[in-house]
Amino acid sequence: MNSKEKEILLKKRYRAEKRFRFFGISSIILALSFLCILLVNIFTNGLSAFSRTEILLKINFNEKKIGINSSSTDKEIKQANFDEILQEALLSLAPDAPELKQAELIDLVSIDATSEIKKFYLKNKGVLNKTAEVALTLSDDLDQVYKDNFPRDIPEDRRRFSDFQLKIYDEQNAKNKIISEFNWPFIFNADSREPEIAGVGASLSGSFFTLIVCLLLSFPLGILAAIYLEEFAPKNKITEIIEVNVNNLAAVPSIVFGLLGLGIFLNYFYLPRSTPLVGGLVLALMTLPRIIIPCRAALKAVPPSIREGALALGASKVQTVMHNVVPLAMPGTLSGTIIGLSQALGETAPLLLIGMVAFINVVPSTPLDPSAVLPVQVYLWSESAERGFVEKTSATIIILIFFLAFMNSFAIYLRNKFEKKWS
Repeated sequence: MNSKEKEILLKKRYRAEKRFRFFGISSIILALSFLCILLVNIFTNGLSAFSRTEILLKINFNEKKIGINSSSTDKEIKQANFDEILQEALLSLAPDAPELKQAELIDLVSIDATSEIKKFYLKNKGVLNKTAEVALTLSDDLDQVYKDNFPRDIPEDRRRFSDFQLKIYDEQNAKNKIISEFNWPFIFNADSREPEIAGVGASLSGSFFTLIVCLLLSFPLGILAAIYLEEFAPKNKITEIIEVNVNNLAAVPSIVFGLLGLGIFLNYFYLPRSTPLVGGLVLALMTLPRIIIPCRAALKAVPPSIREGALALGASKVQTVMHNVVPLAMPGTLSGTIIGLSQALGETAPLLLIGMVAFINVVPSTPLDPSAVLPVQVYLWSESAERGFVEKTSATIIILIFFLAFMNSFAIYLRNKFEKKWS
């Protein structure tokens, strides 16, 4: 081959390298573009859910209309009827409104308005027989109008609020009686049929209890299984079959684990349906191979000299593994565990099969209470037609993304902080 042919081949190779680099960079840019479009869409739709719209109403806390007095206990106040003073305040927005329009005035606020007035009074008992300005949550339809999430110029028969309600809203907005506050109820409330008071409190608690159960079961079992397979198990056909099946279980679709949980935990052991306990058991089965595999890899990464040095000093096999090898492999094990838990946090299919798709309007206090989890809450709200649930669906995804990013970042931090560099 002469020099000219070599030069031609060299140019072809350089062109091939440039094409490969171009396709690689293009693929990365394309993937990042789709990711950015997805995140922008989610954040654009969901950020407004973290604020709620309130209307400032002057409430006359007349003790005769409420049926309480200055010596009433908190229990008696909670049982009292505040509906009359609420209706009185709403009707005062349009005193000359005909009877048919008065019902529309009542619908300006959420169904939880009476409870909000009670909470205000419990914190400000000195307003009895006085008039005080109370911030009440606006109905979800007008809340979407305030946030510019719903067009107000479409015909009246195509929207859920009337022209009369829109007129009252505009009048109060011009008087600065319509305000926006951070939506704490969205964080702490349970689910509701009404978008303006629905929250992720029950789902957050359910996800927390589910992950705790999953961690308590999968972490010790996964580490012990990895230690045995890597350090103590004899190398024969049986252990080879076990290793192959562990690797295969990591690739099994999550819905299969849901069917397993449905058949064993619910139908055989009769554990309570739709509880974090059963959800944690199912996710623990799914997470086990995802802990065993990185734990074994971390154990393999420990240099043989560590084992040989400990054995040379008189340590037993168990002492060598537990006191020397396992602590050095723990950073990789912990990072693998956290990544496995973050994957479990985002699972939906196995939890749907064990009944965690039920409507839960009470925040669970124990792993035995019925609850939902964040991914299932996203699934439930995405099925709802109200515009208020659209923003809450995206907001729940934002919370889920935040937790996943935090858990993965924490795993990277642990690996970088405690990882030993061997030369």
